[in-house]
Amino acid sequence: MSDCAKFREMLEAYALGALDAPERAALEAHLATGCNDCAKALAEARWLVSQLAYLAPEAAPSDMLKGRLLQTIRAEAQAAKQSAALKSAIPFWMWAGVAALFVVTIYSAWNAQRLQRDIQATNQKAAAILLQHRDLEAQLEAAKREATIVTDPASVKIALASTDPQTPPLEATWHSQLGIVLTGQKTPVPSSNRVLQLWLIPKAPGGKPIPSLTIRPDADGKFVLLVANPPELMVQTKALAITEEPEGGSPQPTTAPRWVGGIS
Repeated sequence: MSDCAKFREMLEAYALGALDAPERAALEAHLATGCNDCAKALAEARWLVSQLAYLAPEAAPSDMLKGRLLQTIRAEAQAAKQSAALKSAIPFWMWAGVAALFVVTIYSAWNAQRLQRDIQATNQKAAAILLQHRDLEAQLEAAKREATIVTDPASVKIALASTDPQTPPLEATWHSQLGIVLTGQKTPVPSSNRVLQLWLIPKAPGGKPIPSLTIRPDADGKFVLLVANPPELMVQTKALAITEEPEGGSPQPTTAPRWVGGIS
């Protein structure tokens, strides 16, 4: 009962919406418990609050209040007219300038993108030219090395005879410091996905053939193969051999030698 008495004092203020948040929460929690007495008292308080509006005397705005209200409305309407007049007063040439600036901005952005694409294309072309130049330098260096090997008196000539009397022989020239140059003329072209592979036969007893580079002759049977770094020293090699192998070469011969040449 003491709790109900405490909450009864809050009912009128609650009906008026004048309670603080903690008091309102406490009262609502109490009402949620199902207290019938407080619920009835709240209903009476709400009815009483609803009748307060009928107790107030009728009142009409004074002439002074009406005058102030009309003055405020006129001032707001005048301000709206002045704002619209200011907007309409912007000259056409200014709008044209804004449009021109917009067009220039768009063109500048497009032109910058085009310039960037041109720079990228130029860089790609320069890289391709540089790569081609390096490739040509490598080819020139290889050609010089081949010419030196073939013409140097210190080089050893090795004739590789074919096991087929109808097949032209191959010729190898070995320089102890610069490498081997192997050449062929009218050489039978291997079948598709097949190549010719060079092997070095060591002098050591029981030594297995040492694989070297592969080559595929052109349509006329011509080829030049440069082995700049032979896998074996010439003094340790007793012969050179050529077999036909799958494309990419083999670690050990898979066919019988088609050409063999001893090193004297």
